[in-house]
Amino acid sequence: MASSSNLPPSDDTLSEHAESDSAGTDRRGRVRLRRAAVMAVPATLALAGMAVLTAQGALGVQFAISGMPFTVTATELNGTGFAQFGSLDNMIEDSPNAGDTGGQVLVVTSAIKSATLTKLCQSVDLGATNLLITAGSGADKVTATDLTTDSTELSGNASFKNIEIGNDASTLTKAGVQGPAGVFSQQADTVRITNLRQTNYATTAGVFKLPGLKLRFSESGC
Repeated sequence: MASSSNLPPSDDTLSEHAESDSAGTDRRGRVRLRRAAVMAVPATLALAGMAVLTAQGALGVQFAISGMPFTVTATELNGTGFAQFGSLDNMIEDSPNAGDTGGQVLVVTSAIKSATLTKLCQSVDLGATNLLITAGSGADKVTATDLTTDSTELSGNASFKNIEIGNDASTLTKAGVQGPAGVFSQQADTVRITNLRQTNYATTAGVFKLPGLKLRFSESGC
């Protein structure tokens, strides 16, 4: 008598095997999809994190400064959303302008969410001459959004609204920019500075509009 193990599989058995294979294929497919999704998560989170950090100003716009300071003046600056904290600017390796600084300049970063400037002047001392830029001398003022300046000197007559002094720079909220943790900072709802004068090493802005722009060489700077 033939063993039951030698009998051909019944239709029900074939159906069960087919369902099992199908289920196995589905499970393997789902596992592969889950693995792919898990692998994609770190990259997605990293990109999202970079976007958040950039928006908060924790990364900022990173570039190597030339190491040549430039002067900026304005008869009046008005800004909404102000923050200020200490930072370091870096030159390229073996920069001819490094001197004895080691290629780093200690600066005060000033950030303004939205600003207007009257009679803006910017000059760079090139030795025998100055590269001079002026704007906003007419009816239309210079305007800027997400403006930051890295300065070693700043002077003028300043007034602030709702100023906070002594914040940790990583907790700043009013200018959309944050500095390094543990760094002394201040922020205010608004800022007004008349007879502004700065010695800067870097400036960045989301939008910078300069009506009546003039660029030229001059014997004297701002």
